Amino acid sequence: MKNLGNLFLVSLLSGATTLSAYKVFIEKGNSSSIITSAPQYSKSVGLVPEGYDFTAAAEKAVHSVVHVKNVSVVTYNDPWASFFYGRGGTQQYEQVGTGSGVIVSEDGYIVTNNHVIKDATELEVTLNNNKSYKAKLVGTDSKMDIALLKIDANEKLPFIVFGDSDSIKVGEWVLAVGNPYNLNSTVTAGIVSAKARNLDKASIQSFIQTDAAVNPGNSGGALVNARGELVGINTMISSPTGSYAGYSFAVPSNITKKIIEDLMQFGNVQRGILGVEGGELNSESAKKLGINQTEGVYVNKVNKNSGAQKAGIEKGDIIIKLDDKKVNSNAELTSIVNTKRPNDLVKVTVLRDGKQMNIPVKLTKKELIQYEFNGIEFEDLSDADKKTYNIKSGIKIKEVTNKDYTEYAEDLKGSIVLRIDNLRVTDMESVSSYLAKKEEGQKAQYEIIAKNGRIYRIIL
Repeated sequence: MKNLGNLFLVSLLSGATTLSAYKVFIEKGNSSSIITSAPQYSKSVGLVPEGYDFTAAAEKAVHSVVHVKNVSVVTYNDPWASFFYGRGGTQQYEQVGTGSGVIVSEDGYIVTNNHVIKDATELEVTLNNNKSYKAKLVGTDSKMDIALLKIDANEKLPFIVFGDSDSIKVGEWVLAVGNPYNLNSTVTAGIVSAKARNLDKASIQSFIQTDAAVNPGNSGGALVNARGELVGINTMISSPTGSYAGYSFAVPSNITKKIIEDLMQFGNVQRGILGVEGGELNSESAKKLGINQTEGVYVNKVNKNSGAQKAGIEKGDIIIKLDDKKVNSNAELTSIVNTKRPNDLVKVTVLRDGKQMNIPVKLTKKELIQYEFNGIEFEDLSDADKKTYNIKSGIKIKEVTNKDYTEYAEDLKGSIVLRIDNLRVTDMESVSSYLAKKEEGQKAQYEIIAKNGRIYRIIL
């Protein structure tokens, strides 16, 4: 480790523990107002156009939206208890959290957000008719913030029908149904403000953005169209205060449906990988690349062993469609791929040297793909790795082939990466999406746990 020590910039405390917690997305911005030159003609913003009637849609939705109570046990270390009272410094107490959920089958399957049920020791679901049931957790997808619960009600339950989230349009009216501030069966209306909205650096999520009022407690509730069909699961808000301030976000129903089908059938999420790392195009990026195209996703890299590589997609290709659906961003690309499974065939339309090509690609399992950046190959952590280092997330350095780091290769190999720049590392897929945005040869700062158990920050 002597050589490796020369490379490290900062040495932190020995050992590592990783704490993870759901955080409400905060967006700071200036408030705006509408000013009219003729006050006598001013009108309230947000009024539903004449002729719209949401009563039927609301009636369908409120009976299928439930209140979810999460009881968890929290351990608290109190050093004063031992000092003053002679008792141990560790105490436990119950913490109660609440949210919403949506009944998606008459036999009691309920979809909600992962952060609503996270770390729960007991889950209770209350229906719109005030009947309460103990719920069991079927499975979760923390990456998409979706969880599936099951209750046994011994009766057929009212459930919501899935709509096609791909078919909704910006400007279309939607309803948000949930239990904000423990107020049951609350319905608010708004429009779809944007689709395929990306809120993280990794570009692995794709949300529906709406201006329907959503507040704490709405998480896990339903976003429905004017026909009462489920088009999204309300997940988070954009706010400087923690309460609704103009925008909210929902996981699209097509992604949600695929996730819960996987959880019911396989017990985990079957995620297909295309195997490209790309950058979004605009005037500035097009100029740097020396191309005229300003729409689509530019392929910076094709991962080894991926379906994209085997199908012949090349660096420099510009992806403009996936299954005949227009693609302008990584989030749009991700939103389509997230509805697919390994071995599914997708039609990728690319521009190559100004010519349009349709390339069929068979999606790959994540475990089969090799991820590499600047001559450093990574892999996801095993359960044994997490137990050994007492961590919940991260990735492992598998190989170092960069000749500049030959002296440190053996020391780096097997180290655990906790952060890259300011991005907390969760898995290889999110890291790959983030690193793909860097220019070739650009370095990154890594926070790692070395094989000796110490935490370091290094630049590679």
